[in-house]
Amino acid sequence: MKKLALYTLLMASLCTSCDLDINENPNYPSNEQMTPDLIFPSVEAGIAAAVGGGIHNYAGYFAQYYEQNPEQSQYIEISQYMFNESSQLMDYSYRIIYAGALMDAQEVLEKNTNPADRFATTVLRAYVLQVMVDNTNEAPYSEALKGNSVSNPKWDNGEDVYKGVLAEMDAAEAALTDNASMDSQDLIFNRDMKQWKGLANALRLRMYLRFIDAGVDAATYTEKVKTLVAENNFFTGDAAFTGFADETSKRNPWYETNAVNTPGNQCAAYPIVAYYQANNDPRIAYAINKNKKEGKYLGQIPGGRTKSDDNNGSDTWKNENVSAINYQHSDGNGATQPFYLFTQAELQFLIAEVNLRFLNDEGKAQNAYNAGVTADFEARSMSGQEAGILALWDNATSTNDKLHLVYMQKWAALFCMDHMEAWSEIRRTDCPNITTVSQLDIFKGNSSYVPGDLIEPWINGLGNGLVKRMTYPLSARMYNVNTPKAVPVSTPVWWDKN
Repeated sequence: MKKLALYTLLMASLCTSCDLDINENPNYPSNEQMTPDLIFPSVEAGIAAAVGGGIHNYAGYFAQYYEQNPEQSQYIEISQYMFNESSQLMDYSYRIIYAGALMDAQEVLEKNTNPADRFATTVLRAYVLQVMVDNTNEAPYSEALKGNSVSNPKWDNGEDVYKGVLAEMDAAEAALTDNASMDSQDLIFNRDMKQWKGLANALRLRMYLRFIDAGVDAATYTEKVKTLVAENNFFTGDAAFTGFADETSKRNPWYETNAVNTPGNQCAAYPIVAYYQANNDPRIAYAINKNKKEGKYLGQIPGGRTKSDDNNGSDTWKNENVSAINYQHSDGNGATQPFYLFTQAELQFLIAEVNLRFLNDEGKAQNAYNAGVTADFEARSMSGQEAGILALWDNATSTNDKLHLVYMQKWAALFCMDHMEAWSEIRRTDCPNITTVSQLDIFKGNSSYVPGDLIEPWINGLGNGLVKRMTYPLSARMYNVNTPKAVPVSTPVWWDKN
């Protein structure tokens, strides 16, 4: 009860209309109200609200997990890539990240002398700044959070932000003593420092791989990932914020928005349904319902709303034709589902990738693959149903086939768990592939479509291609003259070189 009461207090402060100056935080309780033991969990709650809400939502469209229901239109501009800065898709999350979570993190680092609290705070700071870069390529970093002394902080390039937060984590970890322990309340790891060190190593692994694939100091970072995997000092279980309850304003933020406040807008996307079906994957039932018209699983073509062959606006394609999203999930935990900073499944799939690409050890890669699949089924309360997915490894005959399987299963495992990382990993690995089969032919059941391949939206505001980055927040444009000039969302972020 103490945890939920604390969460309610924190979310009440987060959900007020924040001032747009990221160097001020007027809507948070005063310093007198925010005692040291409350500041750290407010960082955790702010990140959960921002990344687990609006960012999780649009990233799910970009990862082609779900689509706009045919008879609704709330998210049609995301589905059809018709959005721009004025759409303000990430403004709320941006304000929470900077005026909330990062401001509170700064206060911890300035006022808390406990090295354990400072280290965990630095890890959270690294995580959320990585998320910012992966969205917008640049992020306010070196001049941000300095109050009135820097009212218009510059946006540092993403590579520098990555290097900066990695260095911060290294320094904060070096300052730890052997018996370091946290004073702050902790809604992620319950003050377990071994777990916090494990999350730091997982974040390093994630970011190092992006340096490698971007061709930045690839030899150096290759040795670093090999060392990390060999040492295997990672977190156990999932790195997740678990403070939700099935009550108003206490629910998982994505659930609260889409299942409670504006229900009925989303249906399953064609690629994820096709991939689950092709592999007889029982996870299809976790968050996807059979359609009402025929009682079967059927995903919506990305960016499409109608059944008309010429796509002329016919209204013959209804909600009943497509599979709705089951927000409550088959295990009934949709409202209380944790916010995942890093799933064990993703971690194990990254370890499998390193074993395949850099260590030439297919045995250890298979062990990690098995661990990743098993962890995801366990997280969905579906343990014991994973045998068919584990067996896919034996059907992959070459190293490249095995690597492709690892990437595809990571994508399958991140559905409903971590849409932001799913979108980022799609961009890094170029997997799933983008199909060359037309939307109409796919709709008609063209047998040459490879299940799971991504589909360019039927109606595509970009003309062609997929979204590679998010727009800069309109609030940043309005209040910070150093916000970079707008670029097309088809422009890759710095590490997306494939």
